[in-house]
Amino acid sequence: MALAGVRVIELAGLAPAPFCGMILADFGAKVIRVDRTHAAMAMDTQARGKRSVAINLKTPQGVDTLRRLCVQSDVVLEPYRKGVMEKLGLGPEQLLKENPRLIYARLTGYGQRGCYATTAGHDINYLAMSGLLSKLGRSGEKPCAPLNLVADFAGGGLTCALGIVLALLERTTSGKGQVIDASMVEGAAYVGSFIWKSRSTGIWDRCRGENMLDSGAPFYDTYQTSDGKYMAVGAIEPQFYRRLLEGLGLDAGELPPQMSFSDWPLLKQIFTERFASRTQTDWSSVFDGTDACVTPVLSFDEVSSHPHNQERGSFITDSQGEESPQPAPVLSRTPAEPCLAHNPVIGEHTRPVLEEYGFGSAEIDEMLAAGVIESNAAKAKL
Repeated sequence: MALAGVRVIELAGLAPAPFCGMILADFGAKVIRVDRTHAAMAMDTQARGKRSVAINLKTPQGVDTLRRLCVQSDVVLEPYRKGVMEKLGLGPEQLLKENPRLIYARLTGYGQRGCYATTAGHDINYLAMSGLLSKLGRSGEKPCAPLNLVADFAGGGLTCALGIVLALLERTTSGKGQVIDASMVEGAAYVGSFIWKSRSTGIWDRCRGENMLDSGAPFYDTYQTSDGKYMAVGAIEPQFYRRLLEGLGLDAGELPPQMSFSDWPLLKQIFTERFASRTQTDWSSVFDGTDACVTPVLSFDEVSSHPHNQERGSFITDSQGEESPQPAPVLSRTPAEPCLAHNPVIGEHTRPVLEEYGFGSAEIDEMLAAGVIESNAAKAKL
């Protein structure tokens, strides 16, 4: 796999950092998640392919144990607010002195600098601060965040993973590591570069929810079918729009022009009534194989059984019977090989990982007895 041999220490966190770690693990990196001791359960639902070590960082020996793991690794991934790692003596300045090749990725909401650097927040806050939230929502309604996808995952975990891979690539030339300051505000804004850089074209001149790509246009929206399901329409280009009208059984000559903004509400009403006259299956059979850019809105229960997704193997099922997306993109020579085993129990791999990193058996036993580390290998087999 593409990242085979890369050692990653991931400090346990929520959502964005675990996603970043899972991406790295899916593509071959050896990702070790460092959990707290005495934790009831892991909150990491994106632990695929990772191993877990439980360390008590409230003890000096626990801090030193983490330091030894970090300086022998290629990447440290930490999701804490600014200053937390420095208080432990494990900030990038300290660790890079011991291992100049170390890549230290810091994934936070507001970044390492600025007056909000130590402020708490979540995806919706970072999305708001990026400017993008002001553009998201239906006409006449308040801004609406699209789940916690844009800042946490696209602008956070995925962007951080890109930074790590870039730093690994650069290290092959310089031989040096570096610090990655991954701000979810900036990551979300960067993901929205098209919106920022296309403002001069006029496609965002109207109010929120009234533009071509934000649900304002009748040819770029979703419509309910007679069975309570939905179809997604994205017939922007004239040739695709013609196919849409043909499929709906509408005569273009009897309708207002496609780009007549003032007539968009009327066209929406016509499309709404037409889609409501048949089931999702009916409309899928009408539009499949055409270039009308019309597709069914599939539920999580339906996606893996769709013929296209089946042919590509776009979704996988793990040993617990849980379905999830196949890693993307697909590399021709070194594709991802996602682990299908159960997610790690906290501390499941403490002993074998520490042994890999040069800790002796007697030292491990001593730390276990002192509560510096925790091993739950037996619990994982239950």
